[in-house]
Amino acid sequence: MAKGKVELEKLSYEGALNELKEILERLETQSLELEEILQHFERAKALLQHCQALLDKAELKVRELSGSDESPESNEVEHALD
Repeated sequence: MAKGKVELEKLSYEGALNELKEILERLETQSLELEEILQHFERAKALLQHCQALLDKAELKVRELSGSDESPESNEVEHALD
């Protein structure tokens, strides 16, 4: 986060992952104060949530493009009922 915190909405998936890697490296290699650790943890949690939201959005787009509107969970339920 040497470049400063970028707003989550502006980060691509790859950008968020890179920032997560930087945070992990910093936590592993530097001696930090508790407050800094907590700040890094909060940012990492937000980045993970952002990445998950982007993955969910991408999955929905793939389903729309492939014509598959069933979720894997509903498909599993249908097979269990057969």
